[in-house]
Amino acid sequence: MANSELVITPVSSKADRAAFVDCAYRLNAADQNWVANLHSEEISKFTPGKNPFFDHARCQLFLARRGGQAVGRISAHIDELALKQPVEQGMGPGTGNWGAIEAEDEDVAKALIATAEDWLRKEGMTRVLAPMNLSVWEEPGLHVLGHDHAPMVMMAHHNAAYQGWIEGAGYGRAKSLYTYELDVTKQFPKLIQRIVSSGEKNEKIHVRNVDLKHFDRDAGIICDILNDAWSDNWGFVPFTEEEIAHTGKALKPLVHPSLIRIAEYEGEPVAFMMTLPDLNGIQKRVNGRKGKPSIFGLIKLLLWLRKPRPADMRVPLMGVRKKLQSSRLASQLAFMMIEYIRRAAVSEFDAKRGEIGWVLDDNQGMNAIADAIDSKVNREYVIYEKAL
Repeated sequence: MANSELVITPVSSKADRAAFVDCAYRLNAADQNWVANLHSEEISKFTPGKNPFFDHARCQLFLARRGGQAVGRISAHIDELALKQPVEQGMGPGTGNWGAIEAEDEDVAKALIATAEDWLRKEGMTRVLAPMNLSVWEEPGLHVLGHDHAPMVMMAHHNAAYQGWIEGAGYGRAKSLYTYELDVTKQFPKLIQRIVSSGEKNEKIHVRNVDLKHFDRDAGIICDILNDAWSDNWGFVPFTEEEIAHTGKALKPLVHPSLIRIAEYEGEPVAFMMTLPDLNGIQKRVNGRKGKPSIFGLIKLLLWLRKPRPADMRVPLMGVRKKLQSSRLASQLAFMMIEYIRRAAVSEFDAKRGEIGWVLDDNQGMNAIADAIDSKVNREYVIYEKAL
């Protein structure tokens, strides 16, 4: 098989798309820390009309085969919204992406990357940021640190060899993204407790749970704050209304009001923090290695979703409106939301471990907050760049 000719072809049918998804399951089957997402959800992710990313992106999937067997895959894509962003923020005109890379060996990886680069050049791109699977809001970056434990929900886990293969293809680091872990059963340092206590005495501050009866309204509030708070960040691409609706629907089974907080100041929503029970923990147990749970596994999954206990927690998103950023109030609101959610995670969900991220390596505010609550970097993801 290894000596068979390598053939790379564009994905052009439902069968090809299924093979594209199945390739990841096969190549990662022996990695005990890789988590198989539901097969149906992975198919939807790469299907135009089911993932609103494709509404503003051009994309071509590629499969590598030897002897008829899929031995690798990659996506090449151009986000039209990213092209409109300022160059100094990472994206901008001429910047394309590739992602979803899986490869049996280095030869396959380099051939796939070269194929993606050729497609991007033909589409007029002059630079590539990668890997992106698919957008910066989904699974950005290559996992380079923390391979000894499984990722939490909505985070990637890659073969450690990929780092050398990608760097060997001429890519340099553009940005690092960190996740921080902490023991949520421990109270925060005294200084943080005093900051939270002070905020509780301020009548202008109100931190509330998300309201399931008005979920669409609160989802809109959160995404409005998010687009404002992150708009100057490196790699930012606006979240569209269609993506807001799609993500809200997808995440609703994981939404528990006490784990998602909106902070209001003088009645105005100015900050939020979203925390999700770690779906990967249960998926690792019931999904098998192909993302297709048995009927009993599916029942276990559905029961867990109704009452995820015990469950570790991940904070995938938080933000404070730009007008308050770098202020003492912004830090105070962040600490209040973190503390309230920590309490709820322990008392309602028997959580032991929390994870915050991803966080940009140069996001001084968030890195300082993570340090202040005694969390430690447990995983690193790298976004690479290369001129085409």
